[in-house]
Amino acid sequence: MVFTKLSTPLTGEYEQPIGLFINNEFVKSVEGKTFEVINPSDESVITSVYEATEKDVDLAVAAARKAFEGDWRKVTPEQRGKFLYKLADLFEKNLELLAAVESLDNGKAITMALGDVGACAGCLRYYAGWADKIEGKVVDTSHDTFNYVKREPIGVCGQIIPWNFPLLMWAWKIGPAVAAGNTVVLKTAEQTPLSALVAATLVKEAGFPPGVINIISGIGRVAGAAISSHMDVDKVAFTGSTVVGRQIMKAAAMSNLKKVTLELGGKSPNIIFEDADIDNAISWVNFGIFFNHGQCCCAGSRIYVQESIYDKFLARFKERAAKNVVGDPFDKKTFQGPQVSKLQFDRIMEYIEHGKADGATVEVGGNRHGDKGYFIEPTIFSNVKEDMKIVQEEIFGPVCSIAKFKTIEDAVHLGNSTTYGLAAAVHTTNLNTAIEVSNALKAGTVWVNTYNTLHHQLPFGGFKESGIGRELGEAALDNYTQTKTVSIRLGDALFG
Repeated sequence: MVFTKLSTPLTGEYEQPIGLFINNEFVKSVEGKTFEVINPSDESVITSVYEATEKDVDLAVAAARKAFEGDWRKVTPEQRGKFLYKLADLFEKNLELLAAVESLDNGKAITMALGDVGACAGCLRYYAGWADKIEGKVVDTSHDTFNYVKREPIGVCGQIIPWNFPLLMWAWKIGPAVAAGNTVVLKTAEQTPLSALVAATLVKEAGFPPGVINIISGIGRVAGAAISSHMDVDKVAFTGSTVVGRQIMKAAAMSNLKKVTLELGGKSPNIIFEDADIDNAISWVNFGIFFNHGQCCCAGSRIYVQESIYDKFLARFKERAAKNVVGDPFDKKTFQGPQVSKLQFDRIMEYIEHGKADGATVEVGGNRHGDKGYFIEPTIFSNVKEDMKIVQEEIFGPVCSIAKFKTIEDAVHLGNSTTYGLAAAVHTTNLNTAIEVSNALKAGTVWVNTYNTLHHQLPFGGFKESGIGRELGEAALDNYTQTKTVSIRLGDALFG
């Protein structure tokens, strides 16, 4: 059996694939292993899915290689675009189902999940438009030489996605890779395989040839490690923790020196100047940290407020955070559902206890919410010191710290006082301040008077230990193409 019947409160009963999607078919794993998928809202077992081991990775990579060297090479860029356009249309057609499975599996609030699926369709459609616009150029060096530079696909791309945005990362990875002419073996996070497998059913419906897109479920230390070290994988893309990113980079180097892109952790500063629009700033600061239950690599977890407005801001921020509705993901009033797993829940609660023990003040939250499921109260710490664990380490939950600063120089210094550099934000009504601070912050994305407003047209990625390469925008295509120079000496042999 490679499908099972499940149901969601939004859409009712549906058919859930539980097999590995290889060569456009759902199949059992070679060893027949499975692992349980847990509902984070009530801690029950949703179902079990087949677990890929090294043998299954070999089969998926072989399918991707056969497709890349065979029929997929004959597909025109225009046709690649048409496949992606069709896939985007199918995401929109199945929006409620995909979102419901995402909420069931991940615990994401249904309103957020619906937004994610819409963004997936936008991303796929965007890269569909790029498929026939990946162009080379002619370079004139001398009268007797004809030179051209072309961009070619890299080949078989291994892609390893995280559990916090399962469908969105599916689209972010597959869109540019396929548009550029590559084939893909994508491994889902073991905590959240279900929505990605449902999305795989749409791949075949969209008309993609067998082997172009392969989706497998597996444990990171087994299937993820096999992809990273596989000698027939030409490139690996990973989104997740910096710790695992280092392991993947090492495995890539020790195998066939495959190309690597990494979108890793963050400890992003959210800086509020005294001239900011307070109502607007509080709204975005709240969204910046508590969006997606704080399970966001670019979460604005370090909040710095200019000292003249600190007390007023903190009071208002506490009021706003207390209004966040924590609860059932399928209740449309819910803003924050459960954390994704018991492991993640325990990790976040351990950080909260560290903060308390280190002398930080809990202004809001700091406890488990309810007695069932992995729910945590939105938590704000004040009276923090820069060397505290809760200030320096990525918590990946609904927990933030808030502190004062005096001058622009202080704000920039504090903002850059981390090994990460994924994102940052500045809140001010002064354009000069906005530009000066944005330019000085060491981060791949800086938002001004907003937060978490990602868009498929805008490159996203990190400085420092937050990663290598860029997702989204035209820049993502650089991750999935390689440049070839052809230089022809003009002469009788070729041109008679």
